[in-house]
Amino acid sequence: MKKLLFFLILLLITNLLFAQTDNYKIAIDNFQKNYNAEKYADIFNNFSPEMKQALPIDQTKQFLTGLKAQAGKIENKEFVSYQQGTYAIYKTNFEKAVLAVNISLNNQNQINGLFIKPYEEPKKAKSHAVKALNSYPTKISEIIFSKSKNFPNNTQLSIAVVQNGKTNYYGILKVNDTIKSTENQNKIFEIGSITKVFTSTVLASLVENKKLKLTDEINVYYSFPFKDNIRISFESLANHTSGLPRLPENLKPADENNPYKDYGKKEIEEYLKNLLKLENKPLMVSSYSNLGAGLLGYTLGLSQKTSFQQLVQKKVFDKYKMTSSFTSSQNLGNRLVKGLDVNGEVVSNWDFDALFGGGGILSTTEDLVKFSNAQFNPKNTELALTRKPTFNVSEDMKIGLGWHILKSDNNKDLHWHNGGTGGYSSSIAINVEEKTAVIILSNVADINDEIDDLCFELINKTNRK
Repeated sequence: MKKLLFFLILLLITNLLFAQTDNYKIAIDNFQKNYNAEKYADIFNNFSPEMKQALPIDQTKQFLTGLKAQAGKIENKEFVSYQQGTYAIYKTNFEKAVLAVNISLNNQNQINGLFIKPYEEPKKAKSHAVKALNSYPTKISEIIFSKSKNFPNNTQLSIAVVQNGKTNYYGILKVNDTIKSTENQNKIFEIGSITKVFTSTVLASLVENKKLKLTDEINVYYSFPFKDNIRISFESLANHTSGLPRLPENLKPADENNPYKDYGKKEIEEYLKNLLKLENKPLMVSSYSNLGAGLLGYTLGLSQKTSFQQLVQKKVFDKYKMTSSFTSSQNLGNRLVKGLDVNGEVVSNWDFDALFGGGGILSTTEDLVKFSNAQFNPKNTELALTRKPTFNVSEDMKIGLGWHILKSDNNKDLHWHNGGTGGYSSSIAINVEEKTAVIILSNVADINDEIDDLCFELINKTNRK
């Protein structure tokens, strides 16, 4: 295998990651299926225009044919990590080799980079972190320490585990390479894309109160026709089947460290009037869209003649007594945990305007426990509506309104979402049948797979066998 020629066409474009796991999974699954079936033209058709230009169809076929001859078919694959928000790495077992398939997607979920090389197990720097979590149960502290020991100093995780009608909080703070316990359940973090669950909850509330229907089209709340007379329903925005791209074409932030701040009424109306385009046929594919969730929130505000920020305050925060949840990072004082980049440097908070519904909320684990406990109330029809499956994303995942629906280790439905902004990662999973939940808020940069891994490990630990 030493002489095997691999190709490097990695046209890296900085992506604004929220929860893109679904799209990368679909892309790598399709790559495996088409590669094994020798449908190389189908792989090429999933390339971005830049990728097609860099690697024309003949070269694509030549490379993949050579790869197949030397490495064989793909037998299985395993997600390893995201690298700086630009590409995903998969440990891929071929018949004759173990290779790393690195894949990058553009804003239209087209393959914008493909890098295949021999797989090397990541050499994690030896952690010198010291565990000082003696006040926590041994098994819990070991799980938390294993997932957090490599985070930079000043990292905080605020964890809540809801089980058997009780809530246990596990706060950690890393200082001078020592991971110690801290009470931070009332500290405030950006929750990123978990906001989408709240946006869908506002939608469900309005539906249950007969203010609108899921099938209603958002177009009626605008005084102008959408480009190409494209019609968009509320439900399709909540379950990512609208066909919209992940981000709007005219999102051109003046400050890359605060990318959504300047995207307001003018920009979203310009997009809908003159730039709107669909990447997929509506209602046929669930393709994760920050634009779609932001547009949903913005339109819900228009439908009630108010801002969406005021709407989520009234319909969610006030209703569920979430007194420590906010729509802006301003004036939060010392309760606001400072976000960190991957090197542990403090970064600025993100501000949202028209696309607030995609990721603008700040909250605490205490407040998210209140929201989770409300999910267990069988009389709460609006929350039940958000959890109802609306579309099959894949064999392993369905989607409701906002929620991703997975299976736990004991085959129960898990309603899950995660989030990531410039300086924060978060994850929430609830098992309504067993009335368990795990919530993790952190100041770990972007979407970090260790946070999701910890969330799933803890929620599965609560399972009834």
